[in-house]
Amino acid sequence: MHTNKIYFAFALLTTLSACATPTPELDSHFGDAVNAAKAQQTLNPDASQNTAPVTGMDGKAANSAVDRYEKTFEKPQPTENIFNIGVGTSNSSSSGGGR
Repeated sequence: MHTNKIYFAFALLTTLSACATPTPELDSHFGDAVNAAKAQQTLNPDASQNTAPVTGMDGKAANSAVDRYEKTFEKPQPTENIFNIGVGTSNSSSSGGGR
């Protein structure tokens, strides 16, 4: 009987929580922080309106830059294991005994 009261109280609380009012103050400002961060990181918001061709780099230089960029994805650069640096080396210049 005691267990039934607990189940009933839990069901009642769960049902009543569905009747809670939403948070209109928070909902009206949802996404403002993200939009503000994007606006602060945009250098030129009207850049898509500029349809003039880009000048200052010829075709060969641009092609070379793109080729060099694409080659960076072919083979990853080898990385050194920083945990092995200095491990296993001995210092033979130490003096022995008390002499």
